[in-house]
Amino acid sequence: MALLLRSLARQGLSLSRPQSCVLLRHVVPMGTSAKEEMNKFWAKNSRLNRPLSPHITVYRWSIPMAMSISHRGTGIGLSTGISLFAVGALALPGDFAHYLGLVQSLSLGPAIIASAKFVLAFPVMYHTFNGIRHLLWDVGKGFKIPQVYRSGYIVIALSLLSSVALATL
Repeated sequence: MALLLRSLARQGLSLSRPQSCVLLRHVVPMGTSAKEEMNKFWAKNSRLNRPLSPHITVYRWSIPMAMSISHRGTGIGLSTGISLFAVGALALPGDFAHYLGLVQSLSLGPAIIASAKFVLAFPVMYHTFNGIRHLLWDVGKGFKIPQVYRSGYIVIALSLLSSVALATL
């Protein structure tokens, strides 16, 4: 658009002569098409046995990498679980007391109940504490590598301790 306006300004806006020659004068033929460039790129990658893109097997695992993946996974799991619980509460017959009675009638031992509570509490606590860690990063604190590892270990420890505390209630 800028080229068109510049050309019209230089030539002067005249209605008597055709303006198509103004536009064609600046057209430069392309050397190769985008499809040819893509074919060259993929041929080179195939010839050099390169992977399609960097993937998990290329990188050495680290605590921040695993925690980032876990944070995303717990976020997806929590939102899916809450959504399923809400749909179940709306669609299933009976109320919460009815289903609580069904679980109590199974006569599960205290170890199984405490384990189930831990399994439910850990993703919530981990995602919460790691979210606080991310909020601190948003402020610009804790970006040095030792601080990243230290905060990661603190998040894991707090998540485990708070999940155990909730499971024993």
